[in-house]
Amino acid sequence: MDAANVRATLAGDYIGRHPGEVAALLEERATDDIAGVVERMPADSAAAVFAALTPATATTLLASLTDERAVAILRALDPAQAAVVCARLAAADQQRFLSRLPPTEARELRELMVYPADSAAGLMTTRVPTFRPNAVAGEVLAKLRAARHENLNAVALVDSDGRIAGVVPVARLATAEPGTAALQLAHEEHHAVRAMTPREDVVELMTRSRIGTLPVVDAQSRLLGVVRHDHLSPAIEEEASSDVQTMVGASEDEHALSPVGFAVRKRLPWLQVNLLTAFLAAAVVGLFEDTIARVTALAVLLPVVAGQSGNTGSQALAVTIRGLALREVRLRHWRRVAVKEGAVGLINGVGVAITTSLGVYVWSGSPGLTAVIASSMVLSMLIAGLAGALVPMGLVAVRQDPAQSSSIVLTTVTDIVGFFSFLGIATLLMASL
Repeated sequence: MDAANVRATLAGDYIGRHPGEVAALLEERATDDIAGVVERMPADSAAAVFAALTPATATTLLASLTDERAVAILRALDPAQAAVVCARLAAADQQRFLSRLPPTEARELRELMVYPADSAAGLMTTRVPTFRPNAVAGEVLAKLRAARHENLNAVALVDSDGRIAGVVPVARLATAEPGTAALQLAHEEHHAVRAMTPREDVVELMTRSRIGTLPVVDAQSRLLGVVRHDHLSPAIEEEASSDVQTMVGASEDEHALSPVGFAVRKRLPWLQVNLLTAFLAAAVVGLFEDTIARVTALAVLLPVVAGQSGNTGSQALAVTIRGLALREVRLRHWRRVAVKEGAVGLINGVGVAITTSLGVYVWSGSPGLTAVIASSMVLSMLIAGLAGALVPMGLVAVRQDPAQSSSIVLTTVTDIVGFFSFLGIATLLMASL
C-alpha cells in the first residue's frame, strides 16, 4: 500500500472513530471549505460527521453540497435527524432533495417534519426492529444478527394492525431459551406515548419508569417509532438551556448565531420591563431621600443588602425551577417549598448578618448602623428566599412557564424589599445613627 492510500485509510479510520472532533474542526472553517472536505469523504463517514454538526451548520452545509452527496447523507442519517435538517432548508432546496429520495424515504421524512422538535415524535427514531408477538427469541436474535443492528437495546412487538403489543429488551432475548415467545419476555408494564406528547413529559416518564425504549404511537395505537434513552441527553440539555435563557428574558428559540434582528426582537421587550421594575426600585429609594441625606453611610451600604438578598433569591429560584422541571415538586407542594426556602433564607440571613455586623461596626464604629444592617439583612434574605420559591410556583398557577423571565420578577422583589427594609429600619432608628 502506497503512502497516499495509507494516509487515506488512517484519515477514514480517525473520522469513523471521532466524528465529533472532526465536526468541531470543520465548523471553524468556511462553508465552502467544509463542503469540499465532506464531498471527498466516504458517505458513511460524511454522515457521521454531519450528524455531529450544529443544526445551523448542517443545514447550510447540506444546501451547498452536490445533490448526489446531499441525498446520500440524508439517506445515511437517522430519519429523525434528517427531518430536523430538512425542515430548516429553504422550500426549493427541501423539495429538490426530497424528490431525489426513494418515495418511501421521502414520505417518511415529510411525515417526521410535521412533528415539532420538542414532541415525542420529534425525539423518536423510526429505525426500530419490529416483530410479531408470537415470534420466538431465537428467531428474533437471528434476524437481528443478520441485519447487523448497532446500539440496539430493545425491539418492538406489533400485531397485524400495526398496534404496539410490547417492548422486549435485547438482553432478555439473549438470555432466554430460543423457543421462548417474545411476548413473554416483554416488559410487564407497557408504556407508550402519543406523537405530540411534550418533550418534558417524555423525559419525566422515561426517567421515572427507568425504561430504555419508549414506543411512540398514533391515535389508533399504531407504532410510529421509539424514543431511546440515549436520545434523551440532548433533550434534557436543551430543556435546561432553554430554562436558563427564559429566566433572564431571552427567548428559548434564540441560539448563539441567531440573527441580530431576531435577538433584539426577543430581548428588547423584557429589557423594557426590567427598566420599569428598576424605576420602581429607584422610587423606593426616593421615599427615603431625607434619611440618606442625613446619614450618607446608608448609601454606601445599600448595595450590600440588595446584593445579598438577590443572591439568596436566585439560589431559591434555581432550586425550585429545577424541582419543577424534574417533577420533584408540584404546585400542591408550594407551602412546603416556601417554608423550606424561607427557613433557609432566615438561617443564612442570621449567619450573614453576624459577619456583616462585625465589618460594619469596625468600619463605622456605630452600634445603631450595625443594628440597622443586621436586622435588614435577616429580613430581606428571609423574604428573598420566600420570593425565590413562590415566583415560579405562581407562574405555574397561572399556567405559564415557571422559568419565563422569573429572574426579572425576582430581582424586582429583592431590590424593593432590600431597599425598603434597610432604609425603613434606618428611618425608625434614626435617633441612634
